[in-house]
Amino acid sequence: MKIAIGADHAGYRLKDVVVPFIESLGHEVEDYGCDCPDSVDYPDYALPVCTQVIEGKADRGILICGTGIGMSIAANKLPGIRCALTHDMFSAQATREHNDTNVLALGERVIGPGLAQEIIRIWLETPFSAGERHIGRIGKVQALEARGAAQR
Repeated sequence: MKIAIGADHAGYRLKDVVVPFIESLGHEVEDYGCDCPDSVDYPDYALPVCTQVIEGKADRGILICGTGIGMSIAANKLPGIRCALTHDMFSAQATREHNDTNVLALGERVIGPGLAQEIIRIWLETPFSAGERHIGRIGKVQALEARGAAQR
């Protein structure tokens, strides 16, 4: 798979740890920054990662900030993105199986590198359980997106 990844100043260290890990699993990684501790705005890094996923240029995206909250909020504003903020292995598996998430958000200040790698591994390896109830629920989420777009 091709994975787009981005982080802000509060997540770049974890990004730099997980990129080689993702590559070691056999995936291609496209890094959209940032690469320094200078203060930046997380939406500026969420947008290019999510755009790659929306346009089909990346199979999935990973976003990292201090808590993962800002990145997940920004990502979920974009139609077609189903981003999950995940800080445990069970949620990483469940969000793929039940929600077919295409973007993962992590918080560098919340989890350590070892747990982050395990969450990423599980999230990348878990397939969507394409049962009728899950597909129906995703369809309802897409209808909410369309309703929101129509109201703008």
